[in-house]
Amino acid sequence: MPSVPSPASASPYGTLPPASSPSLRKPVSLPRLADMHARGEKIAMLTAYDATFAAMADAAGIDCLLVGDSLGMVCQGLHSTVGVILDTMRYHTDSVSRGLRRVQGTAWLIADLPFGSYQESREQALRSATVLMQAGAHMVKLEGGGWTTETVRFLVERGIPVCAHLGLTPQTVHALGGYRVQGKGDAAGAVLKQQAHALQDAGATMLVLEMVPAALAAELTAELTHCATIGIGAGKGTAGQVLVLHDMLGINLGKMPKFVHNFMAGASSIGEALEAYVRAVKNGSFPDDQLHAW
Repeated sequence: MPSVPSPASASPYGTLPPASSPSLRKPVSLPRLADMHARGEKIAMLTAYDATFAAMADAAGIDCLLVGDSLGMVCQGLHSTVGVILDTMRYHTDSVSRGLRRVQGTAWLIADLPFGSYQESREQALRSATVLMQAGAHMVKLEGGGWTTETVRFLVERGIPVCAHLGLTPQTVHALGGYRVQGKGDAAGAVLKQQAHALQDAGATMLVLEMVPAALAAELTAELTHCATIGIGAGKGTAGQVLVLHDMLGINLGKMPKFVHNFMAGASSIGEALEAYVRAVKNGSFPDDQLHAW
């Protein structure tokens, strides 16, 4: 007897679509991301740390997976990302890459350069980026502006795609005085804008904006024509969104950040929650600036 499809699940973000088959989707690449950005299609990004969740997220239609150094907090139980080392990032990048290969995945894979692996010199950054690229990453991410500009240029000139990260930069949370909104006020906003343009000019093709005012993030998104902004606690005006996997599933060892929505609410499975997240990012219903922005 043929199986009967289950009814569509209710969700605050609309009816959930069926899981897409990775084999029917084109692999995400830099040109495809640039095309999405130019057309105004929202980019859905999510963190992943292991093979199984990577495969599930890919099947749900995630455009980009980030092997974030946030694994230090959600997987290792650290109080910040500062204690994460390069070899740990290599291990998890390899695991996620293997998961994508097992299902012929199509997601674009980004890996964080951890604290201490790129600050010493451009050459150190190249060595560290090489480790992550050889583990399966398609792009590396580094935090901060100003001094990082020439590091970005150095990596891009050597064929390594780079995602930059401004606003709240968790690796320097102690210097920032805690997990606080960044870029508030005209002077701070002007500095952040200058840094963002410099990073784009250096060749960064993606830019994570974390915990910055929604209006500032929207302005930067309109100004940066060759660098797609990915928001996390930065309002809905960015070119895409990223969340920590555990946060969007309602799993957190501490206080849930204001900008997070629990996508397990209203979903009957993790797969449906992942699909709900992708759908909400794509149709612009997440984030809700009344609830998730500063």
